[in-house]
Amino acid sequence: MKFEGILEEIDGFGPFQIIIIILLCTPRIVLPCHFLLNNFIAAVPPHHCDVSPLDEGGLFRNLTDEQRLAVSIPVREDGAWRSCEMFTEPQFQLLSNGSTSAELPTVRCQGGWVYHNSTFTSTIATEWDLVCDRKSLTKTTSTIFFFGVMMGAIAFGFLCDKYGRKNTLLASYIMAIVFGFSSAFANSYVLFAVLRFLTGFGLTGISINSIVLSIEWVDTGHRSFIGVIGSLAWSAGNMLLAGFAFLVTDWRTLIMTVTAPLGFAVLTWWWIPESARWLLANGKVERAKFYLDKCAKLNKKQKLSDKFNLETLSDTEILEKQKKNYTYLHLVKTPKMRRLTLLTGIVWYGVASTYYGISLNISGFGLNMYLTHFIYAAIEVPAKLMVYCCLNLTGRRTCQAGTLLLTGACIAINIFIPKGLWHVRAVVAILGKGLSEASFTTIFLYTTELYPTVIRQNGLGYTSFMSRLGVSVAPLILLLEDVWTLLPQIIICSVAIVSGLVSLLLPETLNVRLPETIDDIEKPRGNDISNSAESSGVFLESKTTTNAQQGRDE
Repeated sequence: MKFEGILEEIDGFGPFQIIIIILLCTPRIVLPCHFLLNNFIAAVPPHHCDVSPLDEGGLFRNLTDEQRLAVSIPVREDGAWRSCEMFTEPQFQLLSNGSTSAELPTVRCQGGWVYHNSTFTSTIATEWDLVCDRKSLTKTTSTIFFFGVMMGAIAFGFLCDKYGRKNTLLASYIMAIVFGFSSAFANSYVLFAVLRFLTGFGLTGISINSIVLSIEWVDTGHRSFIGVIGSLAWSAGNMLLAGFAFLVTDWRTLIMTVTAPLGFAVLTWWWIPESARWLLANGKVERAKFYLDKCAKLNKKQKLSDKFNLETLSDTEILEKQKKNYTYLHLVKTPKMRRLTLLTGIVWYGVASTYYGISLNISGFGLNMYLTHFIYAAIEVPAKLMVYCCLNLTGRRTCQAGTLLLTGACIAINIFIPKGLWHVRAVVAILGKGLSEASFTTIFLYTTELYPTVIRQNGLGYTSFMSRLGVSVAPLILLLEDVWTLLPQIIICSVAIVSGLVSLLLPETLNVRLPETIDDIEKPRGNDISNSAESSGVFLESKTTTNAQQGRDE
């Protein structure tokens, strides 16, 4: 029988499932706090060269601070001091009215920098004086972190299908805590980069495990709800990050602040059940029965009799494959799986590249970075509530394609809006950010429904790898603004539109049972994963009737 039939017997959405959602909310809140943390810990505060090397013999003793800067540092066209240049010698003539600093000889800073601490007490830029040698420090550090996330996706995708969702979730918690706190005490940028790589590696297990573990325990009708609730936890963490960064202006303390909640997640891990779907897929019938009985008890449903449980679970078609060792190779061994793998990889790359291409660019709209980040996060909430309605009305495929295409349209519109109209640009950018997050919410749920249970985490590991590849490339795309200001926006817009069109080639999964084996993907269309939940119920009824009849015959 199908697993959906078993869930119907014990209630596929009751107190048991709600507890799972609550227990997995804390780690999901932590994820955006780390994934977008580099916007703040790697920020470069306003700064200028230390002019003390030019003050030989006390030349500046009778000058005010403003006058010292005037004779030592050239100004930009907007009248602000240049950050990484100083004059070769004091230019006292600049104190006279009408004098200009144009074409006066300059050199790079000779004695370090002076930082304005009104926004940040310290960042990694000020800690190791990386401000001028690494103009794009935030983007560089983000690339290193997401490369760790990318590698973690491959590792945890395999480990989750081999050793179970719950065990690898605990390993993810421990890795993220250990390396997260360790990175706050790094004494060099190289060590910090390595530790952030390992932190990202560990956090990936939380990302791909928490959503799958929730969805595998609920019935067909509530999968959309679970996907959106898990995604709303991300938005809550994203908004909290803006508040944490505003209140905690020291980068070391900020890292420890956003990592600390994982300690609570470790304590609650003991109450998280293993996925019964995975247990059945691997022939662990007794353990699956234990969790199913626990679910029935909490949901106030009558326990399935020992005979019914053992016979029914043993007859589950997925157990025919229990001795098979599934790997990433099974994603491409058969024709339909190969097509599914190719298409989902392209869509995930486009979704992630678009989302982070927008999220990592939180300046240039006339608002301070904290407010911009908070608005970017807050707009995700109505976008996710909207996408919840669309998921159930129009289906996964239409919703996925629509959100991506509309995101691309918002980016394209901003290309043509003059920078002087920053308030209009900000509104369009915020709308695009909400739509890009809606596409991310959809793709997590959609992919979980597309891949069969036996390789679901392998599939999530692969798609998460493609996602993080897109994330790692996104900061590098933003660096292309030095080549041409509009080039990053054109690239991100194109990626969003192409991935949106590709998503139209995926099968629809609205109101269908989760596929359990690769055969569910490969068999003829009339019998594939498009079978409805009702069909599963009929199968269950006929199966149970048959068993009962056999019992009477005996």
